[in-house]
Amino acid sequence: MLITGGKIYTMESGIIDNGYISIDGGKIIAVGDGSDCPRNSDVIDVSGKIVMPGFIDPHCHIGMWGDSIGIESADGNEDTDPITPHLRAIDSINPLDRYFGDALRHGITAVVTGPGSSNAIAGQFAAMSTYGKKADDMVIKLNAGTKFSLGENPKSTYDEKGQPPVTRMAIAALIREQLFKAQKYMDEKEPEFDMKCESLIPLLKRETKAFFHAHRADDIFTALRISREFDLDPVLIHATEGHLVADELAELAVISGPLVCDRCKPELAGQSLLCPSVLANSGATVACCTDHPELPIQFLWLECKLLTENGFSFYDALKTITITAAEVCGIADTVGSIAAGKRADIVVWSENELSKIMPSPDIVIVGGKISS
Repeated sequence: MLITGGKIYTMESGIIDNGYISIDGGKIIAVGDGSDCPRNSDVIDVSGKIVMPGFIDPHCHIGMWGDSIGIESADGNEDTDPITPHLRAIDSINPLDRYFGDALRHGITAVVTGPGSSNAIAGQFAAMSTYGKKADDMVIKLNAGTKFSLGENPKSTYDEKGQPPVTRMAIAALIREQLFKAQKYMDEKEPEFDMKCESLIPLLKRETKAFFHAHRADDIFTALRISREFDLDPVLIHATEGHLVADELAELAVISGPLVCDRCKPELAGQSLLCPSVLANSGATVACCTDHPELPIQFLWLECKLLTENGFSFYDALKTITITAAEVCGIADTVGSIAAGKRADIVVWSENELSKIMPSPDIVIVGGKISS
């Protein structure tokens, strides 16, 4: 497949005004200026169009909760035990959830999805393609990272049950206890098998990310304190009060959002649309998410547009849902930009579509296959 004639936002090597993308075997094999375009019989001419890498939602719960259904399809919070690092998102994800189709129709070709925030340690997130019918075939990275939750959510969940943790102290203590156990388990030559400890070994080896759900500034610092103690590779999720302590968060990875939501609980009292730009200006690496279903996934572009109205250039805002989203989740070797060797996740737009709140692309290509 050869895509020619479009304005290509590579997100890795700038913008090519009249470029080409050569695809073979589901991967990009060459990108360049149209004047050097190779010959190929299977040509898609996108002259006058804009070509981008597929969008990535770096933090959501798509496929974990069914739409308009109650407990029958609520599979995102195993709130019977506050420490569940051994749970894997792939075992709950329903790839036939209609929101996967909604994501594709709006240019989102990859997501990082997993359990909710009821547990102090909730389980493993998976990076997934949004195209397919079988979760195993849609996996980009089976274990992208372990989800930790601090503050209000686990407190309220277990206070209702009359069991710990009901304070921030207990949340941190339970997390530490499990990480200490996993460290000891990893150091033993022939340990008795422990599924919870086994599942944390990639995290302790820094092979996967530590995704910390944290809204308040004090919870952000607890996340960083625990990360230092166990040499984790942290990613701050939400960081709603991050702008209040931005000078302390330089060089950290933050997934901000959703920006389109109300202050529905005390931890969101300090919410500001300027938070992502303040963090970025401080030196933090900022990506943007919907936290679907908090904000339905098809509104990811709206989140990006809001950034352009609150301190981001168009190109930098676009990075938050493409290459930067991939980098902070540890999947930039596969997706996030248009570059040789990467998976051919490509979206073609008419320029006027991108002025809309929910634009619809002309062409969506996932893994070298045209999905729409």
